Amino acid sequence: QVQLVESGGGLVQAGGSLRLSCVAYRLTFSGYTMGWFRQVPGKEREFVSAISWNKGSTGYADSVKGRFTISRDNAKNTAYLQMNSLKPEDTAVYYCAASLLAGVLQGTSQYNFWGQGTQVTVSS
Repeated sequence: QVQLVESGGGLVQAGGSLRLSCVAYRLTFSGYTMGWFRQVPGKEREFVSAISWNKGSTGYADSVKGRFTISRDNAKNTAYLQMNSLKPEDTAVYYCAASLLAGVLQGTSQYNFWGQGTQVTVSS
């Protein structure tokens, strides 16, 4: 079945950078919108960023705009999230997701498949 596998999380000091990757298996990757979400305990999963299937459209949460960059390599079935100038409030489990719907999708219900998540911890 379809599988999304995230990697690249870890512990970093405030101001540092991390690059998350999401590899898709058994999925026609180029036909899917890809999104990144994050969640902290006790809170709802929140939108971080999304990229359309043809890379023509990208979108970001206001909290990460100017610091995070989403990209994708359809030849490698991989989506990326470059995270710079990290802050302690960026600490969360980060999830990638895939959707058959077009556009920059911000709702969790709009995505068909989800990865297992990767922990990002930013120390102050």
